[in-house]
Amino acid sequence: MGRYGDVLKIYIEADAPQGFMFRIATSVDQVGYGHYLADWVYLKSPYPHHAIGYLQWNTFSYHASWMPEWTQLTIKVSVFDTNGNESNEVVFPFEFVSQVVPESPLPPPFDQQNLPLLGHVAIDLFNPFQMGDDHDRILR
Repeated sequence: MGRYGDVLKIYIEADAPQGFMFRIATSVDQVGYGHYLADWVYLKSPYPHHAIGYLQWNTFSYHASWMPEWTQLTIKVSVFDTNGNESNEVVFPFEFVSQVVPESPLPPPFDQQNLPLLGHVAIDLFNPFQMGDDHDRILR
C-alpha cells in the first residue's frame, strides 16, 4: 500500500548462469482501467549473470491529477536475457491509500546498504474517473 505520488522501490535479484541479462520488463494492470504496456529497463554492464538492486517508479502521472483511494494495481516484473529467455514473473499487488504507510524493513538480501538503482519505471497511470475530462485531456 502507498499514497498516490509516492516513489516505489521494487527490489529484485536475478541470475542467468547460462546467458547474459539484457532487460527488465515491468507491466501494470489497474482495476477499473486495464493493462498498461510493459516498460523496459535495459541493464548496463556489470550485470551479465547476476543482478541485485531496485527499480524506482514515481507513481505520480501526468495523465491523472489524483487517483481514487483503494485503486488496486498488479505490478509484474520479469528479466530477459540476450537469448530471449524470460525469468519467472514476480507479481506485486499494490493499492493506493490516503494515509502514510510506514516502510517495512527489507528482507535479506535486500537489507544490504547501497543496493544499486537498476533503472526507472516509466508507466503513467490513468484515472478512469478523469478520462474524457476537458481539463486533463492529452494533446497528441
